[in-house]
Amino acid sequence: MQRLIERYTEPTEPQTTLTLPCEVRQRSRARVRLDDGEEAGLFLPRGTFLRGGDRLRAESGLVVEVVAAQEPVTTAYAPDEPALARACYHLGNRHVPLQVGEFWVRYGQDHVLDGMVAGLGLEPVAEFTVFEPEEGAFAGHNHGHHARREISG
Repeated sequence: MQRLIERYTEPTEPQTTLTLPCEVRQRSRARVRLDDGEEAGLFLPRGTFLRGGDRLRAESGLVVEVVAAQEPVTTAYAPDEPALARACYHLGNRHVPLQVGEFWVRYGQDHVLDGMVAGLGLEPVAEFTVFEPEEGAFAGHNHGHHARREISG
């Protein structure tokens, strides 16, 4: 089993691919199967969020390119910017992962959310496509508190 241990940024062609849905691309630890059929495990730093096109390196040196899988989603189309902003606000209050575009917002299929956004004036459309949500305001940042500075007097 390949152990995928880090993001790889060197300009090297990948030797294989790994197609994953959004939910798995958000995990640091997972058992997966490479697209060539070989078993692998994600052993990435906590908080790693993978996107389509990212590359990973295995302990063996194997370079793997991540492919974002198509999956069932709703894309809700807004008539104007205020309607889009309202929908994003209410979806965000429910901690729903969102992908935001120009006059549209995408989330995992959920008929309750579809009804909510329709009530806000958007047109929800069920689709089967790639889902690349926003990582969030604190993605990639240290969540710890700043150390207090001692003030000498």
